[in-house]
Amino acid sequence: MKSTVENLDPARIKLTVEVPYEELEPSLDAAYKEIGSQVQIPGFRRGHVPPRVIDQRVGRASVIQEAVNNKLPDFYRDALNDSGRVPLGQPDIEVTELVNVTGPQGGQLAFTAEVTVRPEFELPELGGIDVTVDAVEITDADVDTELDNLRARFGSLKSVKRAAKTGDFVTIDLKAVIDGEEVDSVSGVSYEIGKGNMLEGLDDALVGLKADGSTTFTTKLAGGEHAGEEAEVTVTATAIKERELPEVDDEFAQMASEFDTVEELREDLRAQAAERKTGDQAIAARDALLEQLRDAVSFDVPESVVEDEIKQHLQAEGKPEGDPHADEIRDDVTSGVRDQILLDVLAESLDVSVTQDELLEFLMQTAQQYGMEPAQFMQGAQQAGQIPAFVSEIARNKSLAMALRHVTVKDSNGEAVDLTEFIGSDELDAEAAAEAGAAAAAQAAEDEVVVSPADADEAADSGSSASSASADSADDAE
Repeated sequence: MKSTVENLDPARIKLTVEVPYEELEPSLDAAYKEIGSQVQIPGFRRGHVPPRVIDQRVGRASVIQEAVNNKLPDFYRDALNDSGRVPLGQPDIEVTELVNVTGPQGGQLAFTAEVTVRPEFELPELGGIDVTVDAVEITDADVDTELDNLRARFGSLKSVKRAAKTGDFVTIDLKAVIDGEEVDSVSGVSYEIGKGNMLEGLDDALVGLKADGSTTFTTKLAGGEHAGEEAEVTVTATAIKERELPEVDDEFAQMASEFDTVEELREDLRAQAAERKTGDQAIAARDALLEQLRDAVSFDVPESVVEDEIKQHLQAEGKPEGDPHADEIRDDVTSGVRDQILLDVLAESLDVSVTQDELLEFLMQTAQQYGMEPAQFMQGAQQAGQIPAFVSEIARNKSLAMALRHVTVKDSNGEAVDLTEFIGSDELDAEAAAEAGAAAAAQAAEDEVVVSPADADEAADSGSSASSASADSADDAE
């Protein structure tokens, strides 16, 4: 097979592929067998019909079509691999020449394939990147906040007759109206004023409202088929309660923790606050690294990929193509696709793999977010062909954590920051792989299975290669 590559633009190529008759011949033989097993011709047993008879009764053109349809995807994939480019969509294939239909055997199969591919760019050297994050400083105010959060867990609610204020818990009814028509309503919803996690403007509307009082405000709906549309929302407070917090004393410390005194409890809360802020450092370092990578590379995002993403987004919201919402989300979608391409290249450069355990954990967490049974969600994801996309998403997130191992992270005081607890290390990965290999060998011994040295090495590598099954399946699916 011979193939050439023509760059149509930075994100689209044209492959021209020529396959001599000899390379297609095995597929032609298989096509004769397949067709011969399906046709019934007098004088011949099914599956034993000679090729010349199939040519006479069925037609050699049908055989060639069967052979090409079966083998062309393999020829395309080989040509794409030879080009060294990564596809971002399905190809547009045109067969330009077929092997001889009449006359002597010979000729060639020739076709072209145009496909959108991932832009090529160079990543910066990770070792030369410096990332700065805020220093961890724990104040008494931080400890007080932790203590107040703990008190809230042991607090109680009591009804009040005054007007509602920030921090109160209210039971509310909501009714949304667009152009004089009621489009949605809910009743008996519990909401903490100040949380700001329902509708924009709801907090302001509730402050000052008394029980059984109502008010109307204008806002954009956050969910449902009218999400993003402006509506007149009427809110009624059916009950108002305030939280009573327990006194902070040794008795509370003993009830709410394992400690006997408030002083011991505060020291523990100080440590928890420090741990939380250190975790925030890891998140800040990740975000800062991604921002530096964004600034360091330059490439054009393929427009066709952006359009496909927008189309899927509109379909998910029940909106038709051409809906004005497409223009509203275009910049965000373009940025998202750009980050995906950037992180895919980063993951490949770091040889990131995804283990089966990581995939299962991701699926479990995602199922919880959607309020679904994990088994049901996994089955649906499998049927919808979403597993490869999930594997890619895990690899992208993992690539940033692994990249952080190679950059210099300091806090605002100039001190080095150790994020090993959150991003791991190459040494810990190697230890985990060795432990996995030892566990596999021990299990094999219990099962009275003889393990060869090669098998043991393969088991020891499972920490990094067990994911290959998922990653390879994603590649095969593409």
